[in-house]
Amino acid sequence: MFKGISKNIWLLHLTVLIWGFTGILGVLIQVPALHLVWYRVLIAALSLFVYFLIKKKSIKITKRQLIQYLITGGIVGLHWVLFFESIKVSTVSVTLVCLSSVTLFTALLEPIVKKQKIAGIDILTGVIIIIGIYLIFTFETDYLLGIILGIIAAFLASIFSIVNSNLIKKGSAPLISFYEMLGASVWISLFMLITNRFDTGLILQQSDLFFLILLGTVCTAAAYVMAVAVMKELSAFTVALATNLEPIYGIILALVFFGTNEKMSLGFYAGAIIVLGTVLLYPYVKTRHEKRKYQQKLSKPM
Repeated sequence: MFKGISKNIWLLHLTVLIWGFTGILGVLIQVPALHLVWYRVLIAALSLFVYFLIKKKSIKITKRQLIQYLITGGIVGLHWVLFFESIKVSTVSVTLVCLSSVTLFTALLEPIVKKQKIAGIDILTGVIIIIGIYLIFTFETDYLLGIILGIIAAFLASIFSIVNSNLIKKGSAPLISFYEMLGASVWISLFMLITNRFDTGLILQQSDLFFLILLGTVCTAAAYVMAVAVMKELSAFTVALATNLEPIYGIILALVFFGTNEKMSLGFYAGAIIVLGTVLLYPYVKTRHEKRKYQQKLSKPM
């Protein structure tokens, strides 16, 4: 059991590291965010379909599963559009720190979905994260739109993480990933059709094709399958916590790739330290809190 959990933790962190690199690709790929995500999910869906053909595995699912997967795919697609748009109107660092608020949203939403009481420690954690984000808002007013988009993207990430943690109990990770990528592709295509966005935004630079294939196969299809798969052993909140290492990986990579373009104000780093520090300390504090509650329960007379 513990070996399985350890393996899943390692897979989860590898996935998060790969996701940290997507922000870099978001800057390097020249097409607009909407078109970028359209290419991304299309390549990912095709990659997974080829995988099923090679493995000679069936892609048959129930009608109920199809509806669930396609709707969830729409949420995933919208999350990615907002994520990349946030990067393009601000910086990788700003977007990734805002994305770490997924912990706050998951702490509040998961108990509601599971009809459980929200713990006081979760509320306190949320308040501290909000203070950190407020600091970033205050000092990085030039990136206000990017901050807002990043926070909304985090909210959507929390929703589909919780949904996927339930879907994986009755389905396989590759199938769920395939249909969610297909769903994202369908919803984005419909939006582009209605808004006449099948336009020059789809034209690729020579370097874009390579980066898009890397984004669609390794950073999306493979990473998304791994992320969904680990949910068989790990809770949505555990996944959300590990996902909060993405800003650290991403910010380091951004500084390596883009140097001074990613350097921010002291206020930003103060807010980032508050947010990321809270997120990283949370598992330790939460465990201690749960142990204390359990010991108090045992000490009570029957």
